[in-house]
Amino acid sequence: MNRLILIVSGPSGAGKSTLLKALPEEEFYFSVSHTTRKPRPGEINGKDYYFVDHKTFLEMLERGEFLEWIEVHSNYYGTAKSEIEKAFSQGKHLVLDVEVIGVSNLKKYFGPIAISIFITPPSLEVLESRLRSRATEDEEKIKERLNRAKLELTYASFFDYVIVNDDLEIAKEKFLSIVRAELCRPFRVKF
Repeated sequence: MNRLILIVSGPSGAGKSTLLKALPEEEFYFSVSHTTRKPRPGEINGKDYYFVDHKTFLEMLERGEFLEWIEVHSNYYGTAKSEIEKAFSQGKHLVLDVEVIGVSNLKKYFGPIAISIFITPPSLEVLESRLRSRATEDEEKIKERLNRAKLELTYASFFDYVIVNDDLEIAKEKFLSIVRAELCRPFRVKF
């Protein structure tokens, strides 16, 4: 199999979405997760997330439709198997942006063809500043996210790569360098 399966994770506000935008859509399929959280301003159902209610999510879970799922901040998030099928049917590389807990399940499922990249801010103070500048959440949610980030940071050593997103352009170059190198692995190169 020559497809790259790229699993990206890290704390909310680390810059994952910004770095992922550097990948060309014609070559990479961006898996859209399901969530029970409410959309933020500007988010589009089916593009940013599939926004579903708790009942629908739990029914999907019961039917075994998720490769991985988690409950975070009183909301569910999950990667549906159907997203993987969409990527493969289009002949694209698969990109998954998931919570750190879900990464091990995905690595087990896909095996060595999947690589994982952990994106982290340079410090919790910088992360807090980023979360506050978004102006999308109240004080309680910001504190929840910061507490969650402390836990998530403890998982960084389990990833194949770690990128500290201190300077966006440098982080983007590191990210793209990893992807380019992985695409050059012998089992992914057609010759």
